[in-house]
Amino acid sequence: MTTILIHPLLTEKMTELGTKRQYAFKVSTQTNKIEVAKAVEKKFNVEVVSVRTMQIKGKRKFSMTKRGRMEGKKSNWKKAIVTLKDGQSIDFLANV
Repeated sequence: MTTILIHPLLTEKMTELGTKRQYAFKVSTQTNKIEVAKAVEKKFNVEVVSVRTMQIKGKRKFSMTKRGRMEGKKSNWKKAIVTLKDGQSIDFLANV
């Protein structure tokens, strides 16, 4: 069994979504919206209204070494944006 929620995305744009009761997570690429909603409800004890998912394509990376040019690619990943019921929120920084 793979983990569904890998980690929350704490960027400036995603923290602005927190005011609209929306939170973003990096999730496993094999999961669907229903599994993401159940995992968030179970982990944070909140009610999920909707889930939006998107596939993020990995970026190409180049570097120069003594032997010449090295090429590579970052992995593809999946992002889920979860909307919570009115009056509910998630505090990621409470345990820090």
